[in-house]
Amino acid sequence: MIAYIEGLMVEKNPAYVVVECNGIGYMINISLYTYSHLPESGNVKLFTHLAIREDAHVLFGFFTVNEKELFRDLISVSGVGPNTARVILSSYAPEEIKKAIIENNPQILQSVKGIGAKTAQRVVVDLTGRFKKEALTKDEFLSTTNNTTRNEALSALVMLGFAKNTVEKILDKITGSYESKNLSSEALVKEALKKL
Repeated sequence: MIAYIEGLMVEKNPAYVVVECNGIGYMINISLYTYSHLPESGNVKLFTHLAIREDAHVLFGFFTVNEKELFRDLISVSGVGPNTARVILSSYAPEEIKKAIIENNPQILQSVKGIGAKTAQRVVVDLTGRFKKEALTKDEFLSTTNNTTRNEALSALVMLGFAKNTVEKILDKITGSYESKNLSSEALVKEALKKL
């Protein structure tokens, strides 16, 4: 399995990108969500899922690990294939999809092209329990573009003696109001210290 590909993006369009890594150009199918978060050029890192069919091996790429995990959750539902999952991820942000599923709102999914009432209901039934359980154990509705940076900042502030719950609330506010991809973990720590 290919966990991720990092290299020079030599081609970018809303349906796929080509990333050159060690002299090999990988064609990677992407969602509109990932497309909107990618730079226009330069090096990129995409978390990948390899779908193996009888007639092809198809690589799907995601800007965040959370989007990749949601993609895998969606394709685990009977009747939802990789292309359908990609259309869902192109129609709504990952946190919006999870919110619709947790709140038992299949109408949101039905508004996606190619998703009927039965499939939408099946997605909600199959995934509601899993997402509710995740929501209780970790911050799943955080829509930062780089969770590693946030986690590093969180660890640093907890090590400085601040309460984890308080720090998490402050970091949520900061990452919700800034372009978090432009903030380093050091900058996040400095911003949080001003508010603690």
